[in-house]
Amino acid sequence: MLILNGKEVAKEVRSSLAPRVVSFVKEIGRSPHLSVIIVGDDGASHIYVKNKKIACESVGMSSTIHSLPSNTTQQELNDKIIALNQDDKVDGILVQFPLPKHLNSEEVLNLVSSEKDADGLTYVSLGYFFAGKPVVQPCTPAGVMTILKHYDISVEGMRAVVVGRSNIVGKPMAQLLTEANATVTVCHSKTKNLSAVTREADLVVVAAGKARMLGKEDFKKDAIVVDVGMHHGGPAGKLCGDVRFEELDGWVKAATPVPGGVGPMTIATLLQNTCLLAEKRAGLR
Repeated sequence: MLILNGKEVAKEVRSSLAPRVVSFVKEIGRSPHLSVIIVGDDGASHIYVKNKKIACESVGMSSTIHSLPSNTTQQELNDKIIALNQDDKVDGILVQFPLPKHLNSEEVLNLVSSEKDADGLTYVSLGYFFAGKPVVQPCTPAGVMTILKHYDISVEGMRAVVVGRSNIVGKPMAQLLTEANATVTVCHSKTKNLSAVTREADLVVVAAGKARMLGKEDFKKDAIVVDVGMHHGGPAGKLCGDVRFEELDGWVKAATPVPGGVGPMTIATLLQNTCLLAEKRAGLR
């Protein structure tokens, strides 16, 4: 089984970004800047945000974390987003989800300027994306496509199944696979006999949000499996995905591990998006 190593692919993406950042600094006199807003004290979210900041700095970009308390009001969060929208030295804005339950995610996604939408998830950005005219692409699905391309896996003509239909992963993943000429089926919690559908697929992208949900019996021989899930509490307390990865060796053709698969590429794509937005705002693209 070929292990699709997202960590190695992300390293290459970051290497290709570094000279673009150097050019930006020469032209504009500062580095591209990503501002991340995190609300509350969710431990996993704080780790993700810290990793994003470290990744930015590794390619010469700058990043600021705006950590707000869990009792932040909607108006306070909105005011912070508006201030970052208006700050000319901020090129990319990312609001870390999930937000505390009393805050309205839709309101947030409507407020972030599409010119600074580093995640590619505002409604304006998604509108351009689904119209086939993206400014930036949603990070995780775009990262998956980069991994497949790196390993010379052409999805043209493949039967692909996406498990999950969120705006963050499932729907844009199906769109990108369709644009790459795969024949795509989207499955979800109401799909009857899910295994029968996934076993027909040459490529399965699993973004169900349920730990260790699928295993060997859910994939056909020599399928390609991409696991977008990330959960605590796997075997021996380790991180795990939506797929029981240890069952796949000797059965599927290729698969992404968790950790070290899609996760690093999500962050690498975030850096690409931020750099592109910075270049566009500065008139360099």
